[in-house]
Amino acid sequence: MNKVIPTPTKPWQPSALDKLEDLLLIVAAFGVAGASVKFTGLNGKLGFFFSLFFALLILNFGFHYLKRGTAAAKDSLLQVLTVMAIVITCIPIVSIVGTVVSKGYKGLHWGILTKDMALASVNDPIANGGLLHALVGTILMVGGALIISFPIGVLTALYLTEIRGRLARPIKFLVQAMSGVPSIVAGLFILSSLIYPVTKELSGLMGSLALTILMIPTIARTSEEMLHLIPNELREAGVALGGTQWRTVAGVVLPAAKSGLVTAIILGIARIIGETAPLLLVSGGGDALNVNPTQGAMGSLPYYIWKSFLTGGTPEAFARAWGGMLVLLSFIFILFGLARYLSGRKVA
Repeated sequence: MNKVIPTPTKPWQPSALDKLEDLLLIVAAFGVAGASVKFTGLNGKLGFFFSLFFALLILNFGFHYLKRGTAAAKDSLLQVLTVMAIVITCIPIVSIVGTVVSKGYKGLHWGILTKDMALASVNDPIANGGLLHALVGTILMVGGALIISFPIGVLTALYLTEIRGRLARPIKFLVQAMSGVPSIVAGLFILSSLIYPVTKELSGLMGSLALTILMIPTIARTSEEMLHLIPNELREAGVALGGTQWRTVAGVVLPAAKSGLVTAIILGIARIIGETAPLLLVSGGGDALNVNPTQGAMGSLPYYIWKSFLTGGTPEAFARAWGGMLVLLSFIFILFGLARYLSGRKVA
């Protein structure tokens, strides 16, 4: 007679009864929160949220304490705190994205990416003008800052992790100190050291240099942390096969840290792409399309948004500002998606 082998159970997975109990506790918590808002002074969405939070804590702790004891009650308490922390973290992100999308689409039109504001005002109808000049200026200035910052930041990280010379400690201190430099200080530095005494002109190149000051510390620190994660066994294997230190770094360490270096690029771009203060001082913020970073004022998306809010005052101007925010947010999402795709590709 064949014996029936029982299917192994998974006690860590909640059963159907456990899921039903959790659902009933959530429904009860919503009921308690609604009653507290109605019969107490806790009014509005914030009052409902706090009431729901404390109701979930108390009901979960009490139910599991009565059913399974103190240990299960503590576990349920930690689960509720973890879930609420995730919810609290997601609320601002969802709120920002939802607000920008709901208000920004009103400022979009078919010619927004093909026209500039050379012959239009922010108070004109939405169909007049666009933000081509701002988008191109942002790409050129951020791209220029990235071209300068990335090699400097990576070489700095390599010096701190691979060479570790006498200057490693002061260089690391300077990199950390530069991370706290206000953006307006970077703009004032470029204005006083290059524009006034040398070029005598605002330009996109000066904007790139100001953004470079802000970008280098982010790339250097992130790259350093990523290089620290590379196992020393890979370095030792490269040297054991006859490679020099720099050949091992170029052929083993850097390819192994590729995804981390892409992350450094993402964080560096995220650090500077929304900067407005330094660009107000050094790039000029023009309204016409300018593809020459070395001559003439150059617009940017943050400047376009700032100008629409500040100098407008009409529904059309506010719609342009929100539309610029939506384009900037979309540009960031596309850039991050492309960076993650490139970081996931295998090294040939």
